This record gives sequence, C-alpha cells and structure tokens, in this order.
Amino acid sequence: MTRAEAAPPAHRHPAVLLALLCTASFMTTLDVFIVNVGLRPIGAALHHTALADLSWILNAYAIVFAALLVPAGRLADRYGVKGTFLLGLAAFGTGSLGAAVSGDLWLLVGLRCVQAIGAAAILPTSLGLILNGMPPARIPRSIQVWAISGSLGAAAGPTLGGLLVEASWRWIFIVNVPIALSAALIAARVAPDPRHNTETRIPDVAGGIALMLGIGGLTMALVEGPAWGWSSAGVIVAFVVAVAAIALTVLRSARAASPVVDLTLFRDRTFSWANAGAFTLSLAFGLQLLGLVFWMQEGWGWSAIRTGLAISPGPIMVSITSLGLRRHTAKLPAGMVAALGGLALAAGAILIGSQLSAVHDYAAEVLPGWLLCGVGVGLWTPTLVSTATSGLARHQTSTGSAIVQMNRQIGLTLGVALLVVIIGSSQISLSTLHRFDHAWYWSAAVSILGAVTCLPLVVHERRAARAATTVTGDDSREALVRPGSR
Repeated sequence: MTRAEAAPPAHRHPAVLLALLCTASFMTTLDVFIVNVGLRPIGAALHHTALADLSWILNAYAIVFAALLVPAGRLADRYGVKGTFLLGLAAFGTGSLGAAVSGDLWLLVGLRCVQAIGAAAILPTSLGLILNGMPPARIPRSIQVWAISGSLGAAAGPTLGGLLVEASWRWIFIVNVPIALSAALIAARVAPDPRHNTETRIPDVAGGIALMLGIGGLTMALVEGPAWGWSSAGVIVAFVVAVAAIALTVLRSARAASPVVDLTLFRDRTFSWANAGAFTLSLAFGLQLLGLVFWMQEGWGWSAIRTGLAISPGPIMVSITSLGLRRHTAKLPAGMVAALGGLALAAGAILIGSQLSAVHDYAAEVLPGWLLCGVGVGLWTPTLVSTATSGLARHQTSTGSAIVQMNRQIGLTLGVALLVVIIGSSQISLSTLHRFDHAWYWSAAVSILGAVTCLPLVVHERRAARAATTVTGDDSREALVRPGSR
C-alpha cells in the first residue's frame, strides 16, 4: 500500500466540500419522496387520473435508482470519482428541468429515469469524495453528517413537496435545477480527483445489464404486486426475471475479469452484516414513514402541508441523536449502537400502534412514538453506513457504499409493499384502523429482527480490535529489538 492510499492529503476546503456533498446527497434522496404528495395535481394537469399510471412517476425513479447504484459506483472506482459525480449532477439537473416543463405523463416518466441515472451516480461518489478528500481525523464524523443528510432528505420530502405543490407541481422539479447547477460549479473547483485504477477496460457489460434487470425486476414485482395481484402473470414474470438475472450477475461477477460487483467485498463479514442490518431496518422505516403519511392524509383528512409539518419532529430527532450523542455512542461498539437504534425504532412503532385512534390527538398518539423512531434512525443509519465501508480498501469505497445504498432502497421499497399488503388498500379509512395498527406491529417486529442482525457486528469488531492489538504489540517488540541488533 502506498502512502497516498494509506492517508489521502487533507483538502484545502474540507467544510465547503462536506457541505457540497451533503447537499447532493440530500437532493437525490429527497427526490425519492418529494413527488408523493404531488401525484394528484400532476395527474390533473396531464389528464391522467388512474393511480396505476401515476404510480410510475414514483416507480420508474425507484427502479432505475436502485438498479444503477452499484454499476455507477463501480464505474466511479474505475474511471474517476469526481468525473462521475459531475456527470451525475448534470444528468440530474437536466432530467429535473425536462420534467418541470413536460406536458405528457410518459415523457415525464422517462425524464424521471434520467433523474434517477444522475442520482445513482451522485450518491456513491459523494461518499467516495468524503473518504478521499476529507482529513483522515474528520472522516468518521463527516460520514455521519453525510448519512444524516440523506435521511433528512427522505423524511423532509413530504413536507417540502406539500409546500411546493401549493405554488405548482412543476416546482417539485424546478427546485432541483439551481441546486444541481451550483453544486456542479463548486465541485469542479473544490472536489478532489482520486484515481485508484489505471485500467481502461469497461466493467463487465453483460453483468451490468443483468444486475439492472435483476434489481429492476425485483423492484417492479414488489411495487406492483399489490395492484396487479401477487399471483398475476406480470408479477410472476418479474420475479422470475429478477431471480434469473441476479443469478446471472453472481455468475458473471465470479468469472469476469472486470466484474461489476466485486464479490470479494462480501468476504468482509462486517460489510455483509452491516448490509443485512441496513436492509432490514430500512424496510421497517419505509413502512413507518409512508404509513404515517397515508393515515394522516386519508384517515384524519389532513392536508399535505399539515402532514409534512407533523412528520418533521422525527427527522429533527435524527440530527439531534446522530450529532448530539456521537460523543457517547463512540464509546460503544458500532453493532451495539445500531442494535439500540433498531430497538428504539421498534419501541416507537409499538407506542404509536397502541395509541393511535380515530381521534385527532397528534401530541398524545403520534408524537412520542415518532420522536422515539427518530432516535432509532439517528442511531443506526450513520452507524451502519460508516461501519459497512470501514474495512474496505480505498479503491473499493464507491462500489461498497453503492451496495449499502442499494440495499437500503430495496428495503424501503419492500416496506412500502408490505404496508399496502397489510392494510389491504391504498385508501385508508376509520374502518381499516385496526389493519393500520397491525402495520405498526409488523414494523416493530422487523425492527427487532434488524436489531438482532446488527449484533454479529459486535463480535467482529472485538475480533478486529484483538487482532489490531496483537499486531501493534508485535510491532512494538520488533521496534525494541532492532536498536540492540544494530
């Protein structure tokens, strides 16, 4: 390992760089959720009222985003993190501008795919730039702040979406254009340009296509299953395509000279268990967030703005927990911190499920449990993201972070599908309240499973610490022997 690989040079503008990368992460994650509250206004303006048609505005983005995260991270590791980041910003801004002026539903869906291509390039490379551009002593905290910005984007989406829709649904997309343009101009000046690999071969094309088909087919089956029916031909075909394509991806990755997914990453058990925990806990959080939005708007009849404001205390607790408790949580094993986050998420879900009723008593029925859920997310999200990539080589960081984010996206998608399966309909009413309560209890069960999944990280951390202590001791003894030998 060269000295440059062991300790990248400190960046001249670390605060500016971190603010830039957190803004990009916030913007891309925000766009996954911000459009939800604008579906009806978009449909009215574009003369489409069928929810099945309008849902593709959401689904197309989610499918392309999840499917391209890993290939984008792999390409960034091969050909340059900074260049991929700038191309992602350009694609995201262009897609947003096109979507804002679109007058046709299916053209809008296509432009949402362009947005997703940009987002898939931005998300893993932003973490890669943190790892390669921040001073080594500031990297752990920088990763935490970066992870928090993504979580805030997800949680703030309904609030900002509701506010923007009041002016026009087109503002949902217009707001991204100046942000992407400004970020690109700043990144061109301040972002580092790490080069880890001089190989010019394109990563395995067949494996990349198979990966996109696999993740796309799986996501399509999950999001369309409740509408099409789980035994319908479309869903069965999507599942078959997903299984076959993912199997082909694994086969190609094991044999290709330049695989899209480096299977050796999963030999690191810390990486594997952190991914499992991130997937499971994201599933629980996806169920909770959309479920709360649905109940407030349909069950209580609240407006999008009022619902968004009611959700905001949760993400505020994410920030307070992640930053305010960092000094205390740093003393605990990362696996223990993530497990405690999962248990807090479960406790919040149980509290809401046991208190929720047809009475509009937000302060008593929702707020306490929702704050507890925010504490849980603030504990496990930055912890698992940073832990997953902590043991990887520097040239693997973009690919590794992409896999973590891909698993989180699949978990969120499965959480949404599970919510619709449990409540039985996208329309919530007082008569379905008991089924909605069941959704919170299911969320609690999944959260507990996620907490258990994080516990093996504690064992691996202790083993790594003992190994490091042994190596340090050997080096110290060797240093003591060398002077005498001279």
